[in-house]
Amino acid sequence: MVWSRLRRRLDPPDVPLVPADPPTPDEVPALCHSLDELNRDINRNAGRLPGMAVVNARGVTDTVREILQTAGARPLDVYAVMSVRGILQDYLPTTIKSYLAVDAALVDIARDSMPTPTQSLLEQIQALQTSASATLMAVRAQDVDAVMTQGSFLRTKFTGSDLDL
Repeated sequence: MVWSRLRRRLDPPDVPLVPADPPTPDEVPALCHSLDELNRDINRNAGRLPGMAVVNARGVTDTVREILQTAGARPLDVYAVMSVRGILQDYLPTTIKSYLAVDAALVDIARDSMPTPTQSLLEQIQALQTSASATLMAVRAQDVDAVMTQGSFLRTKFTGSDLDL
């Protein structure tokens, strides 16, 4: 009898053998993972990218990090998630990979009346920064709207109503 009680105390609790579901690609932890991977990729290729492109690309990822940090207060809306996921998993990586595929001897040579590949890279990264900044402003505006809505609700709930006589 003593042994059975001791054995029950020593046995580990039942732990499910099935691991927890991984986060979906639209969840903040998965987006943060994509962000970290992208930053590592930018850093890994910093020697092959123009210095200003590295700085500006990291500026884009810093802005995206700010967007993701707002999710601690309330979930990101679908448009913010789509924008962040696009920047992290498609637009910025594709921009960088496309530039890195260009022969190093050609990155500063203009074709016809087109900008050089380096100029085009910087323009594309700037467009991504503009998009990320607009998304951050929209997310912050939603946070302000939520505070204002809550304030209106509380005023209505806890102060005299217009219907009181």
